[in-house]
Amino acid sequence: MAGPIKRSVMIAGHATSVSLEPVFWDGLKRAAEEDALPISALVARIDAERIAADDPPNLASAIRVWLMERLLARDA
Repeated sequence: MAGPIKRSVMIAGHATSVSLEPVFWDGLKRAAEEDALPISALVARIDAERIAADDPPNLASAIRVWLMERLLARDA
């Protein structure tokens, strides 16, 4: 299993570094393509949901959880 890869993503006009394992980057790319969004727009959406939480996790964790919830919803 490959370790995390750090990439820069634009959110609200500023660059934010996010470290995710390659499988999560692949999942994020696929989800963005399915929703016809740039990756940065999808990450911004996930970030907005994250910030609205009572106890917001870090962005990388929020992305991982979002991707897992999306996958589980498909199987339901």
